[in-house]
Amino acid sequence: MYHVSYAWPLVLASLLVAVLAAYTALDLAARISTARSTQARAWWLGGGALCMGVGIWSMHFVGMLAATLPVPVAYDPGLTLLSLLIAIAASGFALYLVSGADLTRVRLGVGALGMGGGVAAMHYTGMAAMRMSPFIAYDPWLVLLSVVIAIGASGTALWIAFRLRGRTHHIVRLRAGSAGVMGMAIAGMHYTGMAAAGFPDGSLCGVLPGGWSGQGLAPLVITAAVAVLAAAIVLSMLDRRFESRSDLLQSSLSQAHGEIAFLALHDALTKLPNRLHLERRLEQAMRESRRSARACAVLFIDLDGFKAVNDAFGHQAGDRLLGLIGQCLREAMRPGDTAARIGGDEFVVVAEGVRREDADALAARLGSALRQEFEVDGHRLRISASIGIALYPEDGRSAQDLISHADAAMYRAKAGGRDAHHFFDPSMLVNAQENLQLLADLRGALARGEFRLHYQPKLDLRSGRAVGAEALLRWASPTRGNVPPDRFLDLAEQAGLIVPIGDWVLDEACRQAAAWRAAGHAHWSVAVNLSALQFDHPGLVQSVRDALRRHALPPRALVLEVTESTAMRNVEASMSILKQFEAMGVGISIDDFGTGYSSLLYLKRLPATELKVDRGFIRDVQHDADDAAIVSAIVALAQRLQLRVVAEGVETPAQQDYLKQLHCDQAQGFLFSEPVPAADFARVVARAEAHLRESDDLRAVNVA
Repeated sequence: MYHVSYAWPLVLASLLVAVLAAYTALDLAARISTARSTQARAWWLGGGALCMGVGIWSMHFVGMLAATLPVPVAYDPGLTLLSLLIAIAASGFALYLVSGADLTRVRLGVGALGMGGGVAAMHYTGMAAMRMSPFIAYDPWLVLLSVVIAIGASGTALWIAFRLRGRTHHIVRLRAGSAGVMGMAIAGMHYTGMAAAGFPDGSLCGVLPGGWSGQGLAPLVITAAVAVLAAAIVLSMLDRRFESRSDLLQSSLSQAHGEIAFLALHDALTKLPNRLHLERRLEQAMRESRRSARACAVLFIDLDGFKAVNDAFGHQAGDRLLGLIGQCLREAMRPGDTAARIGGDEFVVVAEGVRREDADALAARLGSALRQEFEVDGHRLRISASIGIALYPEDGRSAQDLISHADAAMYRAKAGGRDAHHFFDPSMLVNAQENLQLLADLRGALARGEFRLHYQPKLDLRSGRAVGAEALLRWASPTRGNVPPDRFLDLAEQAGLIVPIGDWVLDEACRQAAAWRAAGHAHWSVAVNLSALQFDHPGLVQSVRDALRRHALPPRALVLEVTESTAMRNVEASMSILKQFEAMGVGISIDDFGTGYSSLLYLKRLPATELKVDRGFIRDVQHDADDAAIVSAIVALAQRLQLRVVAEGVETPAQQDYLKQLHCDQAQGFLFSEPVPAADFARVVARAEAHLRESDDLRAVNVA
């Protein structure tokens, strides 16, 4: 027998190819089992069978080339390619088995036999490709051992591949270690098979000289095998990374979809349900109410004083306060109740299975909870809530009706003094519908030119002469007649219409003052009231500047009246605005003085030119010692601060005399004239001045 020797570099190369083939098999088995579609599984199975088969066959072929015989050797192309196909088929069978949902003992045994038999068949077919003459003499026991090794190695490979396919932790190290064991087993089968082969003396290779020569193919086979296997691993890694990113993207998209769905049904600021979610929840509550024959309640909550928080501390503080209020509502509600924010500082609570007294108790509990002190940005804030209650089914049969009726009841609670709750009453619908129609008419009144200004004279109590007028807004509706200011001004402010209406008043008053100056009344000024919303509007200063410029009116001829509560609500902001007016030369009057909560420390800093004493103090000044004391103190305070004092609401000669004794500067009221159109103003001024002269003459006669 010829003695076979081995080229150890090629032996090591074959072992490396075997390990690489085993690693590829493990990696591709995992890719097949995690593929998301049948088509992807088919592609990975076919590609995996090809790569794994080429790897195992290459290991065998390199191992064959590592064997050195004393005679030249070549390989039959047909049988060599057949051995390759057997390796690919066996690999495909193995990968198919481990890609299943489970790997039972029977399945593992069948797979081990199939793959092991395929590997053995590949090996011995490759050996037969040399067509040795005489035939190779095999040791049957070693052949059997090689087959047993092939079956055992295949079974071990299948079990390891199945167990590792779902692992994520330390997968590379585990797979590399397992590939080493499997590669050694595959190489062991090959070299056991080679040891079983005996080459008799005088043996010749039957495919010389036309067969494939092994010496030139060794580097090519090794390079091609390593390249194919490495490419398979790289593609698998790239696909896994792409799949990982796809999973991450899908997870992000799912999370974003969930967040979008949440935001579509919830308020972003308070995380409470929004109006859309509320209506769905209310429809569900009404269905449950019909089924159980128990009422459900809708509580409409409007915060009292929230606008003052926004004005004083800014919208960011207001937003944080709303977040705290949302949490407060969640804690104060009963289990199963739903609270929603439907806009601004308005909230709605839906309570199921309640009686009237239950709804009353819930409203009281919510009102008490919202009355607590909230800490925002270091400020301790207190607010309250006006709550309206509507019950299903007695107060409405639809979600919209219930919300609307609860809203109407809330306005009744607010009109009754705020910080209270009120149940809906059908009589409220008349007022609510009337307000809606009035608001609809009010929206077009400015464009239709339905507003007018009336003027009430202001007289100097010392000289007895008129010094100007206060401009007062009137609405002459073609369908409603003369609508009183207290009927539409609050509505205009709530609807945000007061700013354009106020700009019109300012412009018209300046125009009329300029006309009076042209008529020879240069010493007359005109006073214009500023609403709280108008005072807070960022365009106010420019509107005043434009009106003065448009009508060429000296700034001193204009007096802007700001209520005490408006000026003191945010003192720093108020001073900033008022100082701009002071720089322009415009007069500043603090209206309704004495009715608010002024701090004298801040009052002396305000750039005001006059104080107006509220008519409530003037009405009973002769009969009420407290009112008399207050008026006297205000006059004295104004004199100390070098401010002009104007008393409004003077209706009797006795009030006039009392104010004159206190050295009050100016007065206005029905005693002198009611507000009149500009065309009648000169006439009523002449009459008022005559009245004052007569009063002075009569007083002089009485003194004499």
